[in-house]
Amino acid sequence: MPTVDEHTARILAAVAPTRPRRVDLAQAHGCVLAANVRATVAVPSFDNSAMDGYAVRAAEIAEASAQEPVVLPVEADIPAGPGVPAPLRPGAAARIMTGAPLPAGADAVVQLEWTDEGSSSVAVYQAARRGLHIRRAGEDVQPGALVLPAETVIGSAQIGLLAAVNVARPPVHPRPRVAVLSTGSELVEVGSPLRPGQIVDSNSHAIAAAVRECGASVRRLVGVSDDADAFAKSFYGVLAEVDAVVTTGGVSVGAYDVVKEVLTGAGSIRFDQVAMQPGRPQGFGLVEGVPVFTLPGNPVSALVSFDLFVRPALARMRGLPAAGLPAIEVTVGTALRSAPGRRSYVRVRLDGPGPHGRYDAVPVAHPVAAQGSHQLTSLAAAQALLVLPEELTEAPVGTRLTALLLSADSRSILSGMGWTDADVTDDR
Repeated sequence: MPTVDEHTARILAAVAPTRPRRVDLAQAHGCVLAANVRATVAVPSFDNSAMDGYAVRAAEIAEASAQEPVVLPVEADIPAGPGVPAPLRPGAAARIMTGAPLPAGADAVVQLEWTDEGSSSVAVYQAARRGLHIRRAGEDVQPGALVLPAETVIGSAQIGLLAAVNVARPPVHPRPRVAVLSTGSELVEVGSPLRPGQIVDSNSHAIAAAVRECGASVRRLVGVSDDADAFAKSFYGVLAEVDAVVTTGGVSVGAYDVVKEVLTGAGSIRFDQVAMQPGRPQGFGLVEGVPVFTLPGNPVSALVSFDLFVRPALARMRGLPAAGLPAIEVTVGTALRSAPGRRSYVRVRLDGPGPHGRYDAVPVAHPVAAQGSHQLTSLAAAQALLVLPEELTEAPVGTRLTALLLSADSRSILSGMGWTDADVTDDR
């Protein structure tokens, strides 16, 4: 019976980042950079005004004050746009708009509020230092400068920066394309009327959402019955179009475990009973070079298995370190027991440290009421998975253990307790 760590290691040894390619900027959003990106142009590319105002020589208004303003003729209007303005003559000013190119000879921009806003001449009521309200060429980015390193996740700010340095097609690892299918003749699509013996297919929706949370794209297949031919048709029909497949159900020892029936002997697929609870029946391997994760069918088991095994694999496929759920140290607030020889994951809620520094001021974990592998309400209510190691059979109140945070909400709760991201690590 392999351990969780052994099963994880086997998966991570088999998966690799998606093949890098250059894509249009809009398609790059949410992808991971596959190589360093350097600026092809300076940003800004020319000296320009940071304010609506007047381009001047600072020395010529050095004595300006509200009582004795300096009056200069306005010899030009310079709007933002293409072209090179005429040089500024000594003793004159040019009205200039934000973003407009600075005329040669000017070394400051006086904001409108410091003037009478004149059009033919302008009275300046305050002195300005050299360089005031001027954005110099290359002030933000110099040509050839490293602007984004490889492994950067491309968000909105990164898209803006890539556009600013004129990179139209950045090199990225494309989002992994993941097919998700749940097996079971008893499954019906959400919103359908239920007949006796039928249940709603919640697994494919939950796993598809988890895939999207990992930054991958998803294709959810529906209506896959407990029939070997039907499953094989759905599975092999999508295999050439995706980068990974995740199935739920059909991997245990039942008479209708169709996933195990069809995929036994396919590629490097291996089915195991992993030493864990929940989620013991697992399968993984490459079929025609595509990673295939076969997860158990109980809803909680499927989602916990996804977080432990598929999440870090998708991170690696995106071109990132193979990180799982963020981990934090907690203390046990309710005594727990665990079967020997397997790693247990208990759904818990987190409370603040006890009074007077009880439990050394770390969050306290209390199990939610229901822990059955079919009880999604408990997973939806949980903020973390408390990890009970294989060798641990009893965890008295006050025991220090690791918990895996299930959502960003958990981080916000910890922040309210005075914890920071420095207290949280990635479970790898």
